Amino acid sequence: MSDNGSSTDGLRDSERRSLLNSPEERSEAAETRETSSDTELSLNLTADDGILCEATPESQGTDAESSAENVNFESTEDSDQFFICEETVFPYDPEDEEEQGAEEERGAAGGHPQVQCPEANRDQYLSDEDRALEEWVSSEISALPRPRWQVVSALRERQLGSSARFVYEACGARVFVQRFHLLYELEGHHGCVNTVHFNQRGTWLASSSDDLKVIVWDWVRQQPVLEFASGHKNNVFQAKFLPNCGDSTLAMCARDGQIRIAELSALPHCKNTKRVAQHRGASHKLALEPDSPFQFLTSGEDAVVFAIDLRRGRPASRVVVTKEREKKVGLYAIHVNPANTYQFAVGGRDQFVRIYDQRKINENENNGVLKKFCPHHLVNCDSKANITCLVYSHDGTELLTSYNDEDIYLFNSSDGDGAQYVKRYKGHRNNATIKGVNFYGPRSEFIMSGSDCGHIFFWEKSSRQIIQFMEGDKGGTINCLDPHPYLPVLATSGLDHDAKIWAPTAKATTELIGLKNMIKRNKRERDEDRIHHTDLFDSHMLWFLMRHLTQRGHRQHWGAPEAGAVDAESDASSSTSNSSEEDENQDRVQCLPS
Repeated sequence: MSDNGSSTDGLRDSERRSLLNSPEERSEAAETRETSSDTELSLNLTADDGILCEATPESQGTDAESSAENVNFESTEDSDQFFICEETVFPYDPEDEEEQGAEEERGAAGGHPQVQCPEANRDQYLSDEDRALEEWVSSEISALPRPRWQVVSALRERQLGSSARFVYEACGARVFVQRFHLLYELEGHHGCVNTVHFNQRGTWLASSSDDLKVIVWDWVRQQPVLEFASGHKNNVFQAKFLPNCGDSTLAMCARDGQIRIAELSALPHCKNTKRVAQHRGASHKLALEPDSPFQFLTSGEDAVVFAIDLRRGRPASRVVVTKEREKKVGLYAIHVNPANTYQFAVGGRDQFVRIYDQRKINENENNGVLKKFCPHHLVNCDSKANITCLVYSHDGTELLTSYNDEDIYLFNSSDGDGAQYVKRYKGHRNNATIKGVNFYGPRSEFIMSGSDCGHIFFWEKSSRQIIQFMEGDKGGTINCLDPHPYLPVLATSGLDHDAKIWAPTAKATTELIGLKNMIKRNKRERDEDRIHHTDLFDSHMLWFLMRHLTQRGHRQHWGAPEAGAVDAESDASSSTSNSSEEDENQDRVQCLPS
């Protein structure tokens, strides 16, 4: 390391700090600075200009919005160091020290001089893999915008009584997102928690699990309000409160394909839930109609979309069978446009987002589809792209879509058929499970998703930069993320047997330590799986069967019905069933209450 020291004698202190890779060198440099400089210098990284510069303490910002915009380093021993590549930022990671040190030794052994300027010769510090990774990540991002929410002015307006929406506006503040921290865990399930959902008032949280139970939590007090058997025979995938019903009705769907209703006001005296529809394959998602306490949509791996109206004697009616040409497309996701409840979007076992209008469905014309979206590079892609989740923004103008072992894409919902995506979000991994994605913020300011690496990713929507990265699940995968309706609070669930509550309680913004290595690992694993043409359906079924075998004894202990192999067989066969069979069995599909 002596060569490195001699080659950087002529550098400014700020440049030398970015070159030192080991804690020992940083400590030695810190002592030198203390004895040779009267004014302590700090490094400020600004998102507006994207450069490293020297600054005196007087030039550092002190208000809350600048703390969200600037990252100040008072000591290089315990702070991240940053590489700036045009408009992308990667934090320094201690795990990279060995790799970078090896690069330096190879350069010294080959007779090459050490790097003289971190800005001009930075490429010598990065391996080809690092450089390719940075180019991939930075290809579609821009600079972070200035914070919309200003804490000082917002507090002043609240004190003067001119702002009645202080908390609501604060939910969209970047500084709060960057301070998210695990508040507590809600423990009560004995299997993977597949979904969490806040009620309309935000006072209760519903969770459902592989243990076939549904728990309604008073999440503030960390106590269950109600716990009951769902009535399903297999993994409960979703449980949602219907709006404007006084939190008395809960809709559920599961791997057994059943759509069931729980009347919470009748529990615990009434032990049964009511079946209102039956898919011929797993049903992963429900789509609530805003403000409707009676109506919602369901989708299933049988490619069928049902409209449920609880006011009818036969609640379920078939809306459409999703097809590409004459082949059925199993569905994993469905969501209703909040600005136009006649329109809904679905996604599943192909690469196309399909938007339907219930008033204009004619299955003899374009299979009833109003318009389709797909990233253009995936239209004719050999890899089997699948949509695991999609969701509309708060005002219905945008449609967010997450692809299996691909990235997250944002479409303008008002664009015409075949329109290209407008934004792309990179870095996470979506392969092992049917993973969710969601907006966060009152104006859908942020994008959030779980990842196979067990972390939660937050992207700032307009710039597409990762602003939050936190470990979310010890079991390895976060599948569901649900924001509180009006507080800066988040609920998540995954392979762990608990639901988690997050709030902006951290004393400082989260340091994105390990982000670079995690993105690199996720990208490498994704590329390797793509070479082997791993299919989501195959990997998901393998994962499900393995979990079924390992938890079979637990289910018998819980007293739940044991799931047989027929469930997996019906899932696989549902994609090959024809429409005539569907019509012949409508009486069976539209089930009466059980």
